[in-house]
Amino acid sequence: MALRTAMPSAAPGTSKLKAYAKLGKLAFFDFYLCVLVVWTAVPGTELWAAGTWITLLLFLLGQVGVVAATVAFDDLTGVRDGSDARNYTTESEALRDLSRKPLLSGALTVQEAHRFAWAMALWGALLWTATAAFAPHRPLWGCVLLLYVALTSVQYSYGLKLSYRGGQELLLVSSASLVIVLPYALITGATTGLIVLEAVLFGLWSVLVSLYSNMNDIEGDRLAGRRNLATMTRPAAYRGVITVLTVAEPVAVVVAVAVGAVPWWFLAVTLPLFALRTVQLRTGVVRRKALAARVLGIKCQRLGVLLLMAGNVLVVHVAG
Repeated sequence: MALRTAMPSAAPGTSKLKAYAKLGKLAFFDFYLCVLVVWTAVPGTELWAAGTWITLLLFLLGQVGVVAATVAFDDLTGVRDGSDARNYTTESEALRDLSRKPLLSGALTVQEAHRFAWAMALWGALLWTATAAFAPHRPLWGCVLLLYVALTSVQYSYGLKLSYRGGQELLLVSSASLVIVLPYALITGATTGLIVLEAVLFGLWSVLVSLYSNMNDIEGDRLAGRRNLATMTRPAAYRGVITVLTVAEPVAVVVAVAVGAVPWWFLAVTLPLFALRTVQLRTGVVRRKALAARVLGIKCQRLGVLLLMAGNVLVVHVAG
């Protein structure tokens, strides 16, 4: 049976609005950088078209709701099974901010967090419905996959609890990849080799943050009954998985160059990212500093977004 912790009492004087923002991880903006990548990849005059801007804005607002619901439900489950109390300690506070867990601090009650999570899920569903309704194009497959992302994301640690049943890494990769593909398809009605490559990269970036978090949280997750790669594999095999996924990043770019999806010089554009990724691999896999590697993963994602935006401008709007 999973260990449970006592529910914290509400902290007097704490700003509820700030606490809700922390519960929804609104400061962790990396989730939403996908719209910048997509926008710079939109071709020709569509880049500045009203339909493009409206679609991206509605998609972004809906994504805020879906992500906020997902992380709020995750915090609810983490408090109830005790895993958050074990994984977020004063020893790790320098690399993992305890204030981001308002349920642990007592800034919010379980009931308040529960209402917030459902409200954000409803907000996300309504805004993504509006996105599909107002988008210049509405391919059936795109609408189906939009529904898939919304439904599976909010059940990451709640409802079906997919991250507790071996689906954590697959869900992270697929959801992060699709938030690149879907808005582009809704704007242009199609996909390109460039977008597929960038979707793969965005998915890898997401999981290469989570894998290091899970490396640090392995004992707490095992006690809570969470089944992910970290808890289901031996440490050496898990480090091997991280290495393979790290190598998959430059390999994806090389394959894209080989099939003509992007020009050869696109590989040069992404070289700074691969250099930083090597530092992350050495920090997390060789030196076993999981939380420091997690921080580097976040930096890799932010650098990668800037590099992809630059690459998109060159490929689509200059060379194209």
